Amino acid sequence: MSLETRTARLTILIDPRKKAVFERLCAEEDATPSQVVRRLIRAYIEEKQGQPWRPEAEPRAGTFHRTPQGRRTSKQR
Repeated sequence: MSLETRTARLTILIDPRKKAVFERLCAEEDATPSQVVRRLIRAYIEEKQGQPWRPEAEPRAGTFHRTPQGRRTSKQR
């Protein structure tokens, strides 16, 4: 797995008890919470897109849209 070349901050609100448990579980697997969240987001993207994540293959915003069946198609302008 390659490192991302850019980063962006994602701020979320979470129940303090869930945060404490999440941080403990991350520590048990010797991972930071950020690493685990990035892994979860990647898995979610791959599940929804039905293909492995490849940042260089992502279209620019507005280039594609999804049909109701989940297929990506070019927008007609």
